[in-house]
Amino acid sequence: MFQIAKEHMGFGKQILMLAKNELIKKYKGAVIGPLWSVVKPLFTLFVYWFAFEIGLKSAGNVQVVFPELGKAGGTYEYSRFLFMLIGFIPWFFINESIVQGAKSIRENRQFVNKVSFPVSTIMTYTSVARLYVHIFLTVLMFLYITFIGGTIKAPGAEAVTAGITPSIYCIQILFYMPLMFMFFLALSWSTAPMSAFSRDFENMIVSVMSGIFWLSGIIYDSYLLAGKNPPAEWIRRLMLFNPINFFANGYRNCFLYNRWFWEYKTELYIFLIEFAVVIILGIFNYNRLRKRLPDVL
Repeated sequence: MFQIAKEHMGFGKQILMLAKNELIKKYKGAVIGPLWSVVKPLFTLFVYWFAFEIGLKSAGNVQVVFPELGKAGGTYEYSRFLFMLIGFIPWFFINESIVQGAKSIRENRQFVNKVSFPVSTIMTYTSVARLYVHIFLTVLMFLYITFIGGTIKAPGAEAVTAGITPSIYCIQILFYMPLMFMFFLALSWSTAPMSAFSRDFENMIVSVMSGIFWLSGIIYDSYLLAGKNPPAEWIRRLMLFNPINFFANGYRNCFLYNRWFWEYKTELYIFLIEFAVVIILGIFNYNRLRKRLPDVL
């Protein structure tokens, strides 16, 4: 970890500049340039909005139960699109961070052979480029849920359709967003060098991302996945080990559920253990493969 931190010292401005150039390079030749990085997720959200708010409106709202929390007893209901919107915002960042993070060294091989250039910063500025887009989308999401919102029904109350009033719980975004950035940056310390050695590994990551989407609680409530079926209870518990769930639920904690991140202690402890493992493996793989990268590329 000290070696990676040492490589970043004095390269702060370069990382921010290269992150901006990463977006420009990706959409070079396009009229609107880096704005395509925002247009693509916005179009995806529009399709889901049309499908669930217009075409499949009969599908109903999403029901969420808070059995162990200090909220009023009973079931809360949220409009399906509002629920999915808040889950999709971290997913767009996670998906891009995993895929582009794995490709980062191979796509920027020109820096690897430069002795004075710290290779670990390649993964950093690639992740920062994704973070720029994520912050912009998060702001748009916040404006949408504040001024437009959706249908919300609390226990014992009538359903209302209105914007969500910002609360103190929203400040938790300052916890979840940096943590999400660091987790998937640390993951790229393993995936980027391994993808540089094996294109099959890179292709495998790209191939499994669609499956990971459906195995994560982006469009459904992972806490109630198994329902009341006791034999399937282990599935719900297994979902707690999915770090993507942690961030999807975390963003909903901020903007929808109005609960603090420490209130579901089991999920938090599991994630922190996974975070430590990802960092240790990332440091190990990066230091093990770093010196061999110039020969491979």
